[in-house]
Amino acid sequence: MDRLDRRIISELQADGRLSNVQLAEKVGLSPSPCWQRVRRLEEKGFITGYTVLLDQALLGQAETVLVEISLDRHQGYQLEDVCMQIAAFPEVLEVHSTSGEFDCFIKVACDGTSGYEAFLKNKLYTVSGIRHSRSSFSLRCFKQAHSALLEPSGVD
Repeated sequence: MDRLDRRIISELQADGRLSNVQLAEKVGLSPSPCWQRVRRLEEKGFITGYTVLLDQALLGQAETVLVEISLDRHQGYQLEDVCMQIAAFPEVLEVHSTSGEFDCFIKVACDGTSGYEAFLKNKLYTVSGIRHSRSSFSLRCFKQAHSALLEPSGVD
């Protein structure tokens, strides 16, 4: 991947709805080579898909809750199975297995404290193997990204 590929990815991250002509103009290529580069980046797996970002507040789920989860290790519950069950809940935006004090970290969209309480009682706490959870409501998000495009070491 060269600097031009990185510029293409950066522009698509900023606006995934750019047409190929618009993208080519922004990165200084003609449309055909730009399209070929995008296709190559997709084929090689650098670009894995395109998505739509939603306004959770307009959807009635204005709050984001960050939840750390510990499993009951004595019962032999598999972390991957628990994570997959949690990931199936539509309110859950992210699920990560983690190192450290907690086994799993999730991000949940909900409608205030009552919405979060309902999620806990009706969904999260029905998953076998959860020993403990610790929740924090996000007050404000300063950055939201799906991936990071970093410059390789030694490149200006």
